[in-house]
Amino acid sequence: MKVLSVISIMGLVVACQPQQSDPMEQAKKPNIIYILADDLGYGDVGAHGQQKIETPNIDALADTGMKFTQHYSGSPVCAPSRCVLLTGKHTGNAYIRGNGEWKERGEVWDFVAMLEDSTLEGQRPLPKETPTIPKLLKQAGYAAGMIGKWGLGAPHTESIPTTMGFDYFYGYNCQRQAHTYYPVHLYENERRVYLKNDTVPPRTRMPEEADPYEIANYADFTLTDYSPDLMFEKLTQFVNEHTDEPFFMYWATPIPHVPLQAPQRWVDYYVEKFGGEEPYLSGRSYFPHRYPHAAYAAMVSYLDEQVGQLVSQLKELDEYKNTLIIFTSDNGPTFNGGTDSPWFDSGGPFPSEQGRGKGTVYEGGVRVPMIASWPGKIAAGSTTDHISAFYDVMPTLAEVAGVAELPTTDGISFLPTLLGQENQPKHEFMYWEFPQYTGQVAVRMGDWKFIQRNLSEGEPTVELYNLAEDLTESNNVADQHPEVVQQAQKIIEQEHTTPELETFIIPTLEAGLTIN
Repeated sequence: MKVLSVISIMGLVVACQPQQSDPMEQAKKPNIIYILADDLGYGDVGAHGQQKIETPNIDALADTGMKFTQHYSGSPVCAPSRCVLLTGKHTGNAYIRGNGEWKERGEVWDFVAMLEDSTLEGQRPLPKETPTIPKLLKQAGYAAGMIGKWGLGAPHTESIPTTMGFDYFYGYNCQRQAHTYYPVHLYENERRVYLKNDTVPPRTRMPEEADPYEIANYADFTLTDYSPDLMFEKLTQFVNEHTDEPFFMYWATPIPHVPLQAPQRWVDYYVEKFGGEEPYLSGRSYFPHRYPHAAYAAMVSYLDEQVGQLVSQLKELDEYKNTLIIFTSDNGPTFNGGTDSPWFDSGGPFPSEQGRGKGTVYEGGVRVPMIASWPGKIAAGSTTDHISAFYDVMPTLAEVAGVAELPTTDGISFLPTLLGQENQPKHEFMYWEFPQYTGQVAVRMGDWKFIQRNLSEGEPTVELYNLAEDLTESNNVADQHPEVVQQAQKIIEQEHTTPELETFIIPTLEAGLTIN
């Protein structure tokens, strides 16, 4: 009988044991959930000062995490803001710089025609090779899912969520389709999913003979399948199915973008809280509603409820402590559809009436609420005045995920701020240009904010505000500080590139901005 030596026996023991890797290598990378509300104002949540609408779950994210007081969207409207977010390029360099409905294709606002012909849906597409956040995170081993509103490419183009980096998509491909919360169909990946709803095109009015105070006359605007319910179900399913790997979830909810359509239980809650009010009869935009204030508040509180349900799910799955959650909005509060932003103080400290909120580069149009929660990493109840914008999100999430190589962006990672470190790099300036709503450009340099409007039509303005002294941008001091105006002009000349799409060209910028 052959006798094994002690050394041989020890070698066998070691060989049979599982190899132990470094604890940091064993640890799963953090999940990332980015929640993008639609047209939610800086002051629409309690953590940022809201008094009338109840948002306890979003506020709890601030209590357990960090509130950003100087965070900016990519643009004052939907599509370009989302382009800036996903590509890390500000609107002086971004491919999509405004809302473009691609009208050359035909009757793109005809909902019956779109139902019959899917090539009429969607917005102009990004180029196929465009670097995006999900493409980067997939390189780092992440599963990437998107729920909600896309708006960056039509069906049958090279730019839909599943060709731009997402493994899974459920929601609205087309932002026009999102002008109803009871659509005839949504998309799951590349496939239409038909719902139990009829076609009720936006701008459908109540019959003139109908009594606007009779709630039964609004029945046509509340159908069967409420899209936010369906989308949230798919979101929770995605989270359940990806607990064994790090995941990135981009939740681009259409709430609270009009029309005013909310779960009745929440509407009833706010009718009782606010009391009687005059109906909104729509005029030329969106659907009417018997209780517009109650409906808007109901939509925000319903979203807040879903945020709470998502956090509870993460805790049940033991994923909460390993998940970075960022909550924000794509631009400032809207001025139409019965929302009444001034009544809610939706802009917080910033004016939010038409001409000051959504669609403008004033603070009310581009400064947005932003809350980040990451238990054990972000100090609970912390606040930062670090100045950041959507184009900083790509480098930030790439650093969180450990992405080895980053494409060229206009952003700076704000991860040091999230982690409470003192080595946070800062922007020398922030930049926006917007070809619509008469053509606008804005530069923030420290406390200075330079704005020009009417660059496409009318007489261009020259505006300069000191945000440290004039947060509401009420006192134009451009004539008192010509050197600051000149500094802003140099930045505009430096940062502006000619858009690849002609529809986004601002002639004044192409000719060279001249300030008298």
